Amino acid sequence: MNKIGLKLWNINTDYYYDEALKLYNEKVFDYIELYIVPGHLDLIDKWDKINIPFDIHAPHFAHNMNLSKKKYEKDNYIKYIEVKEYADRLNSKVIVFHGGISGDYKETARQLANFNDDRIVIENKPFQPLRMSKDNRCIGSTYEELKYIMEVSGCGFCLDIGHAICSANSQNLEPYNYIKKLSTLDPKRIHLSDIETSSIYDQHLNYGNGNLDFEKVLKALPSDINITIETNKISKTDLNDYKNDVLFLKEILKYIKTENI
Repeated sequence: MNKIGLKLWNINTDYYYDEALKLYNEKVFDYIELYIVPGHLDLIDKWDKINIPFDIHAPHFAHNMNLSKKKYEKDNYIKYIEVKEYADRLNSKVIVFHGGISGDYKETARQLANFNDDRIVIENKPFQPLRMSKDNRCIGSTYEELKYIMEVSGCGFCLDIGHAICSANSQNLEPYNYIKKLSTLDPKRIHLSDIETSSIYDQHLNYGNGNLDFEKVLKALPSDINITIETNKISKTDLNDYKNDVLFLKEILKYIKTENI
């Protein structure tokens, strides 16, 4: 059976903390994937107080972590140590990393290998990052780069469906076939949002607001894999949009299960 995750940031202690605890107690979701904004180790005690399973997501380029460039290596390691503290304290089984921006995928593999942490999974990325020049490119946006990073570093894989769609469009590949190809890398986690399937840019649309064929995607994935819902949160005071997405997803999963009986 699939477990369903809620994506939050470690700084979300004012906006969504109480609402998340309420929905977890109502069995709306099964775990939290917590993105670590650097410099907030003081918040770890608050997250440690709640009895909810956690995945951890390391900082990415938006918070100046870029594994693909050697000049960032020292700062990357400092950020990793903070991430590791969160993962240790919250008993996380996975730590999700992005590969970096506009650098060398072999450098990404080297730095991840040096972390020597068997909880690490690399997330596939779109070809083109948002709000940056076309000369920039996300590392881990192709099957070949991901395979190399995994083989050299020994890390696992997190399959982001929206990112796969974007990358396939940039590479002139059929999106659903590309998702199937990435699924051969044995993903440990799925990130799932809706998207306009002709887009090269990540959108994180709430379910039903794009044209993703959810049934087709989910049938191509393991029936017991954890799925983190990574959709937009419009409200700052509740998680109603997220709750609607969970209901949408559970209906599709129920239909697929019934169809296979």
